Amino acid sequence: MSGTASTALAAATVACVAANALIVAADVARAGFVLANSAEVGLRPAALPYLAALKGAGAAGLVAGLAGVTPLGLAAAVGLVLFYLCAVGAHVRASVFHNIAFPVLFLTLALSAATYFTTATV
Repeated sequence: MSGTASTALAAATVACVAANALIVAADVARAGFVLANSAEVGLRPAALPYLAALKGAGAAGLVAGLAGVTPLGLAAAVGLVLFYLCAVGAHVRASVFHNIAFPVLFLTLALSAATYFTTATV
C-alpha cells in the first residue's frame, strides 16, 4: 500500500477514535439528539450506557492498536464495524432515513480503521 493511502487510513482511524469518543460522551450525558434518535429507532434509553460502553471499548481498542497492539486494534475495528452495521440496520428496520448518514459515517470510519489494521498486519 502506498504511503499516502496508509496515511489516509491512519487519519481515518484517528477520526474514528475521536468520533466514537464524542458519541460516547453524548450517550453518557443523555444528550437530547441521542434520546430523540434512540426513540425513533425503537431503542430504550436504558440501553444507552451499554451501547456507550461498547463504543468506548472500541475506541480504546483502536488507540491500543495505534500504539502498536495491532491485533487488538483490528479486533476493535471489526467490533465497531459490526456495531454500526446493526445501527444502520436499526435505522432501516424503523424506516428512519433522515439521519441515517450518521451511522453510515461511523460505519465508514470503522471500515477504514479495519482496513488500516489489516494492511498493518500484512
